[in-house]
Amino acid sequence: MAKVILPSGEVREAQGISFLELLGLGTKNAAAALVNGKLCDLRDTIPSTGEARILTTSDPAALEVLRHTAAHILAHAVTRLFPGTKLAIGPAIADGFYYDFRFEKPISHEDLVRIEEEMQRIVAEDLPLERVWIPRGEAEKLLRERGEIYKLELLEEIPGEEISFYRQGEFLDLCRGPHLPSTGLVRHFKLLDLAGAYWRGDPNRDMLTRIYGTVFPTKEALEEYLRWREEARRRDHRVVGPQLDLFSIQNEMIGAGLVLWHPKGARIRRIIEDFWVSEHYKAGYQLVYTPHIGRSRLWQVSGHLDFYRESMYAPMDIEGQEFFLKPMNCPFHIAIYKTKVRSYRELPIRYAELGTVYRFERSGVLHGLLRVRGFTQDDAHIICRPDQVEEEIRAVLRFALYMLRSFGFEEFSAYLSTRPEKCVGDPADWERATEALKLAVEGEGLDYQVKAGEGAFYGPKIDIEVQDSLKRSWQLTTIQFDFNLPERFDMVFIGPDGRQQRPYMIHRALLGSLERFLGILIEHYGGAFPVWLAPVQAVVLPVSEGEIEYAEEVAKKLLEEGIRAEAWTKEGKTLRWLIREAQLQKIPYMLICGEREKAQGLVALRLRTGEDLGPKPLSEVVARIKAASFPRSPLI
Repeated sequence: MAKVILPSGEVREAQGISFLELLGLGTKNAAAALVNGKLCDLRDTIPSTGEARILTTSDPAALEVLRHTAAHILAHAVTRLFPGTKLAIGPAIADGFYYDFRFEKPISHEDLVRIEEEMQRIVAEDLPLERVWIPRGEAEKLLRERGEIYKLELLEEIPGEEISFYRQGEFLDLCRGPHLPSTGLVRHFKLLDLAGAYWRGDPNRDMLTRIYGTVFPTKEALEEYLRWREEARRRDHRVVGPQLDLFSIQNEMIGAGLVLWHPKGARIRRIIEDFWVSEHYKAGYQLVYTPHIGRSRLWQVSGHLDFYRESMYAPMDIEGQEFFLKPMNCPFHIAIYKTKVRSYRELPIRYAELGTVYRFERSGVLHGLLRVRGFTQDDAHIICRPDQVEEEIRAVLRFALYMLRSFGFEEFSAYLSTRPEKCVGDPADWERATEALKLAVEGEGLDYQVKAGEGAFYGPKIDIEVQDSLKRSWQLTTIQFDFNLPERFDMVFIGPDGRQQRPYMIHRALLGSLERFLGILIEHYGGAFPVWLAPVQAVVLPVSEGEIEYAEEVAKKLLEEGIRAEAWTKEGKTLRWLIREAQLQKIPYMLICGEREKAQGLVALRLRTGEDLGPKPLSEVVARIKAASFPRSPLI
């Protein structure tokens, strides 16, 4: 008999009956069962051996079931309000749930209120969710009679002769579950948005309407999430970036997914680039520059034309030769390596480049700076001997964490992706590379998860995710072995025995792309960048026309000290307006010049936080700004 742990902690032994039968009237908030790490429906039969645990709606492990049931309640409400609507899919997702529909007539955001009210009525009805097994032939007939063309397509992919459906009241949906026992357990939910979504993600298929929602076991958790979501909306880089005049994306004139860097955004980018270059030279990298285009032969040898063509832009004919915009930098770095015979004494060689690449992304997935078509990679390739692998990986990982911490990130998660079933390379090389990655992560004291079999076909990798100020995770650093390109390009070095040997090649990106990284930074800081990154560190504000000349002199002295400063002397606005505008632009320091400050050679210092520090000697202010103008310094 199996051991079943009840929410109270009581242990019972049972077999051959469902979890619901075991519970009886015991636990009204029971949501699902966890059997050997797998979520199961409470209607499922208790196995004859093993251990199971009953989850309640407040158990984090049951959140997926809660969200899945909320998606069914959403679909139920929609079919009540909009008869004739066709159902697609409705899964639980990271922050809630969604359901895709094909409406007979378009709906708007205003309709979400009606749908949510209908969902509340369905919850109040406390309808039991019943699992119904229908023979395949009958299931197909049922869906065909209802005109559920999307469900029919899904049915074709489901094995077996008995098909799982779930019923609640008059609503019946093709679904494998698991689900909550009744709709009454879904109490705290909110519909959030609607958007277009292609069926099966294919732009050549039907455009459907996707309705997003979220649900939590408690009212407090829902309210906390909605507050978090509002803060995330307020920090959205697509809003904050243009507000701060950092960048623009002009779809009609320039093209979707192509970024125009305005002077302030370009200044931040240059600061990041200068820091990146300086630190890479210190770490023993050699910086290179490579073209934006290359002949088709290069991409044929690399394999990109065979495996990556759909993400490359159409070829150009140049004097009868076919050229492509580069989607990657690595083939060019290999070409530099192969310009001469390399000795084992030269290795490791570390080539680094802030190389701009171009990849075709469908318009539906473009997203501000986070997903673009032209971007600059923080790219490097390490070419080393087998005996150098472990130390090189450790050095890369230490370097990555140093760089990420310099930009204010402190929480990290690591993921180790290992050899898939189909791959290239010697198994011994895979083992050596994987062990080097594993030892490096453990050596830095990072928690990590192993993604067995999820490495690329050409090598294992480590991905590092950072957590931002809103507790969201972003994948930035990748350290990726490549056993494919050294073979395709016949990369060799001369060993101590005078024979040719194949080097190891490691791709690595620390920050990802500059575009995406800046988008993440904008949202991490809400646009209030640390002083060392702020495009304008200080603004000098005259109280009246009589202090304009003095304000301009102060700004000139700041510039001479290497401080990024502006004198706002041509706006013709009141001091109150100037202060407000400086705060909106999130400038760290405001130096106010009034009649008294002018007479005494002082400035009145204000912070963007609203704190007034009063009159200060300019030398003291300069020292304060400089002290905060280094990586890893506090905000002010």
